[in-house]
Amino acid sequence: QVQLVESGGGLVQPGGSLRLSCAASGSIFSINAMAWYRQAPGKQRELVAAITSGSSTNYADSLKGRFTISRDNAKNTVYLQMNSLKPDDTAVYYCNAALAPTGSGRLYSYWGQGTQVTVSS
Repeated sequence: QVQLVESGGGLVQPGGSLRLSCAASGSIFSINAMAWYRQAPGKQRELVAAITSGSSTNYADSLKGRFTISRDNAKNTVYLQMNSLKPDDTAVYYCNAALAPTGSGRLYSYWGQGTQVTVSS
């Protein structure tokens, strides 16, 4: 059973930093792109950042310069370093991965359960 497990969320003051982690586990043949999304109350889920298996990255324009996505392929883990956090960054952050379970022969999209990030003084 493949699953993605996020960690690292919490409460932080404006201007602070957090580092989110998302580890994929289970019987995995390969992982293609990995990404972070977020969903604030009353808003649609939006892409924060994505990273390919070759570590090419893509960011939401509004977050460039403050957020950094990275991955450790040996650990099947993706990270999101968030700096200079603002109250508008408050949301549930979700990890997503396009991966092929062992024996499946194709890619599937998997989601983590989400981790809450609250930016408040």
